[in-house]
Amino acid sequence: MKISFKIQTLLLFALSFFLFTVNISAQKRDNLTEKEDAIIREAQELDLRMKVMVKIIDRRLLALNGATADIQTQNKKSKEKDDSDWGELRTGTFGELFWDIQKSLDEAIMKIDDAAEHDMNNPLFGKAVHILADGCQKWTPQFKTFLDKTKEEKEQGLVLGSIEFCNQIIEASTKVPKDVPKKKN
Repeated sequence: MKISFKIQTLLLFALSFFLFTVNISAQKRDNLTEKEDAIIREAQELDLRMKVMVKIIDRRLLALNGATADIQTQNKKSKEKDDSDWGELRTGTFGELFWDIQKSLDEAIMKIDDAAEHDMNNPLFGKAVHILADGCQKWTPQFKTFLDKTKEEKEQGLVLGSIEFCNQIIEASTKVPKDVPKKKN
C-alpha cells in the first residue's frame, strides 16, 4: 500500500507540475493568505492540518461561488475557537482561486505522503487521509459543475487537475484504515 500511495503521489506531483506551469500569473500568487499560513503552522498534528486544508479549500469554493457574506460576522456566530483568525475570503480570478485549490490539494497530498514515509503506524495517518478524502467527495461534484461552466483551456486544466487529485485521494483512502489498530503489548 505504501508503494502504490507513493506512486500515485509522484504521478499527481508530475501532473501538478505540468498544470502549475500553465498559468504563469497564478504562479506569482501564494495559495494561502498570511492568516491561513499561520493557522497551518499551528496545526502540527496531521489530522488537524488536514482539517485546516479542507477549510481553506472550502473557503476558496465560497469565493468561487460569489459568497459575499461578512466572514467576521460568521466567525462571531461560530463556536470553533480558531474561526476568528481566518479573516476575509480570498479574492481572485477563477483561475487564481482554482490554482489555490489545486496547490492546497497538492500540499495536503505531499504532507500525507511524507507522514506515510516516516510513520505509517501513526494513529493520525488514517484519520488524516479520510478527512481529506471526505472533503474530496464533497468537492468533486462542485468541481465538475465548474468544469462545465468554463470554456478556457487553462481553467479547465486547473479544474481537471483538482478533480484528478480528489479521485486519487479518494482511491487511496479505500486502502487505508481510518484508525490504526493499537498494538497489543
